[in-house]
Amino acid sequence: MAVSHNVIVREADTIWHEQGGWFDARWHFSFDRYRDPDNDGVGALRVFNDDRIVAGAEWPLHPHQDIESNTYVVSGHFLHADSLGNNGRLEGGAAQVMTFSHDGDLHSEKNGSTEEPMRFIQFWILPSTRGLQTTVQQRQYTLEDRTDRWLQIMGPAGTDGLDLAQDAFALVAHLTDAGRLEHSFEPGRGGYLYVIDGRLSLNGDSLRTGDAAKVLGEAELELATDLAAELILIDVPLRFEPVGVWAGEW
Repeated sequence: MAVSHNVIVREADTIWHEQGGWFDARWHFSFDRYRDPDNDGVGALRVFNDDRIVAGAEWPLHPHQDIESNTYVVSGHFLHADSLGNNGRLEGGAAQVMTFSHDGDLHSEKNGSTEEPMRFIQFWILPSTRGLQTTVQQRQYTLEDRTDRWLQIMGPAGTDGLDLAQDAFALVAHLTDAGRLEHSFEPGRGGYLYVIDGRLSLNGDSLRTGDAAKVLGEAELELATDLAAELILIDVPLRFEPVGVWAGEW
């Protein structure tokens, strides 16, 4: 683990590994039975999971309150269902934002293939807006959309991508040979960079598949690869007003 200018690099083998037979996951922050007070999230980013599900398997309907559960499909066939009757099939490169009201609703994730595994990133961003209604937004993106550039897949209403109820952004990129990108975290902001696949240099540190970087304040990220890399980056406020159950309102 390296520490430099508010950036903490986390190597893949230091991140919690959870296996359940039909699923294989890396839980980056405290989640379910995994508890780590040093890794409870970054600002408004509360959960970040890299989930792999075997062919045909399903995470059955389960409830959430006062969160936005956000999904980025890495590969495979992602099937969504919820207690409001929504459903959808998403392929690799797709994004989904499900906003959960204070009353709570249910959703499920299923591998739509009976032959191939499915992989997706799911992360929670806590809203600061009261009175949110449960909604689902989905959008399919292509490889070209994110090649050698940041593609904003989620952001505050009125900006690119699916709408978030927080001053937060989710960006993805596919870097090809000799690709380079930058990102600035402004004062009062932080977030998370994750190498979904490949290898790259982050401010001189070498990162590979499964490595991540936690950003805890103002920072300049310089990213470069001599091969290829798939990336996701979350940019959130470090200080925010929690609502609902996150503010002790039951």
